Amino acid sequence: MGLNIEDTGDWMSDNDKNRVTNQEVERIRGVVGGIEESIKKVFVGKGDMIRLMLTGFISGLHVLIEDVPGVGKTTLARALSAGLGLDFSRIQFTPDLLPGDIIGMNVWNQVRNEFVFKSGAIMHQFILADEINRASPRTQSSLLEAMQEESVTVDGVTYALPDPFFVVATQNPSSFTGSFHLPEGEIDRFGISFSIGYPVEEDEREILRRFQDDDPITRIIPQTSSDEIKHVRALVRKVFVSDDIRDYIISITKSTRHNEYLFLGASPRSSQHLQRAAQGRAILEGRNFVIPEDVMELAVPVLAHRLILSAEAKMKGTTPEKAVEEIVEETTVPVGI
Repeated sequence: MGLNIEDTGDWMSDNDKNRVTNQEVERIRGVVGGIEESIKKVFVGKGDMIRLMLTGFISGLHVLIEDVPGVGKTTLARALSAGLGLDFSRIQFTPDLLPGDIIGMNVWNQVRNEFVFKSGAIMHQFILADEINRASPRTQSSLLEAMQEESVTVDGVTYALPDPFFVVATQNPSSFTGSFHLPEGEIDRFGISFSIGYPVEEDEREILRRFQDDDPITRIIPQTSSDEIKHVRALVRKVFVSDDIRDYIISITKSTRHNEYLFLGASPRSSQHLQRAAQGRAILEGRNFVIPEDVMELAVPVLAHRLILSAEAKMKGTTPEKAVEEIVEETTVPVGI
C-alpha cells in the first residue's frame, strides 16, 4: 500500500493545515505495516526491536544496534533496506578504513588536468555501518557531519547527501577484541539504540528452517519509494505535541544532568530526538498526537546510550538503562492529555 503523493492536499483538515489528520495516520500505518511484514519474513521474533527500528526510520533518527556477533543485527538492517527499496550501501568498518573511503576524496584526473571529487561509500540513501566500533576514532568521526547535516565536506567543498538519508550502525560490545569506543559526539547523533539479544528456542528453530535453502532477503519486494518516505517523515513532524508533553520531556532529560549516578547527562539534542521518536510512535499506534506513554516507552532507547555513568554507579552495578528507568518513574506524568 502506498501513499498517494498527488492527493495529500485532500487529507488535510480545512481547520488545521499543519496537523496530520487521522486519515493520513492510517495511510502511513498501512505503508509501514507493509514494510514491517516484509521484515518479518526474514527476521524472526523480536517484534519490539523491529518496531523500534521502524520508529527511528520514519522519525528520521539514525539507529545504533549493539550486541554480540551473530544475533541478527545486520540481518535486521538489510531486511529493512530491502523493504524500503532505497539506494543501499554497506560499509564494513575495519581498523584500516580511512575517512576518505567513507566521505570521498579529490583525485587527479589526467584527462581534465585537474582534481575531481570521487564520492565515497556514504553517498547513498540507506547506510549500513557494520561493526562501526572496529574502525579508529578518526574514521568514525567522518560520519559526524553526515549524520547531523546530511552533507560531507572535502577540501572546503560541501556536498549534499541523498534524501532521504538513514544510517543503521551495528557495533560489538566495547569489551570485545579490536573495538574502539565511539566518541560521545557521534553517539549523541544516534537517535535510537537497542540490543537484540539471543532468540528463544522456538524462534531459533524457525531461523534454521527459514535460512536452510537460501537467503529470504532476496525475495523481499520493496513496499515504498523515496518520495513516499520523505512525505511520511514530513507528516511525522506534524504529529501534535502539547506544551505539557514538551515539559515532561524536558523534566526527564534535565534530571539526567543532575543525577548522582550519571557523570554525563542527556543533551538538548536528546530532547529533540525523544520528541521526534514519540511522534513516530504515536503514528504507529494510530494517533495524531503524543501521549506520555510514548515518551515513557522510548526514554530508554533514546537516552540511555548517550549517558556516562559515574564511578560510584559503576561500583554499584548500575546501568544507564536502569538510571533512565528510575528517572522516568520519579518524574511527574502529565494528566488530562
